[in-house]
Amino acid sequence: MIPKYDEMILPILKIISDGKEYNNSKIEDELSKVFNLTDEDRKIKHKSGVRVVYDRISWAKSYMKQAKLIEVPERGIFNISARGLQVLEDDVDLVDREYLMRYPEFRDFLNRGKKDNSIEDSLEEIDREDTPLETIEKSMKELNASLIEDVLEKLKNIDFYKFEDIVLDLLIKMGYGGSKEEAKQSTGKTQDGGIDGIINEDRLGLDNIYIQAKRWKDTAVGRPEIQKFSGALDTPGAMKGIFITTSTFSESAIEYAKDLVNKKIILIDGIQLANYMIEFNLGVSTDIVYEIKRIDSDYFLEE
Repeated sequence: MIPKYDEMILPILKIISDGKEYNNSKIEDELSKVFNLTDEDRKIKHKSGVRVVYDRISWAKSYMKQAKLIEVPERGIFNISARGLQVLEDDVDLVDREYLMRYPEFRDFLNRGKKDNSIEDSLEEIDREDTPLETIEKSMKELNASLIEDVLEKLKNIDFYKFEDIVLDLLIKMGYGGSKEEAKQSTGKTQDGGIDGIINEDRLGLDNIYIQAKRWKDTAVGRPEIQKFSGALDTPGAMKGIFITTSTFSESAIEYAKDLVNKKIILIDGIQLANYMIEFNLGVSTDIVYEIKRIDSDYFLEE
């Protein structure tokens, strides 16, 4: 029998405890020995066409990554972390989602797929008995959280000019007027290092929105960066700006933007950016569509 993804986590940690780097293929070979999986077992697929063993290893690895039990030096390659070694020293019997909830990074990860950010709500969802529909909704949140991580990882590692293109593509998909080409041309005319793009607020071009994009990996954008952007808006006499980053904003930066009186600057952090890209189907594609059907009572009415 193919083990569940949470049943794989502890064995994977034991396999990689040698400190070497592994990939999914190597881990699958080693897990097959641990669980006595046959070649036929490894070929079993979901209805979507994805192999069950591969899917469960991927989820186990994703959960370990979010809980910081493993490190990922490059895409597809991972090794055990100091925290992962500590789990092995604690001599636990099972490392499942409930166990991983002790780590704040993992709780934050689960909540990225939620419209609110209530950790308490997430914990409550785990403890209660779910209906089939609730199970689907919860699973969709987790899938979305994982996709957000994947999108962010891509954004943080692409060329800066490609990142600028993506930002402009997103704003156009969100319904703002003009085109990416027009935005680029306008940016070139400003010759202002504090502005990365200009886009029309509507199709008629009645007002302009100025854009600043920062492709930062870990460092939070602070108040000084927002102040510089605000100053850059003064030259063209602009009143509206959007500051987008793949990172986060410091509290002082957020407060500064809120307190502006004569202009409006919207701050979009990495998680919100990834959410927008998913919502507007930018850089993502639909993999599987499930239909949930219900009885059509009107059909059975007697005339």
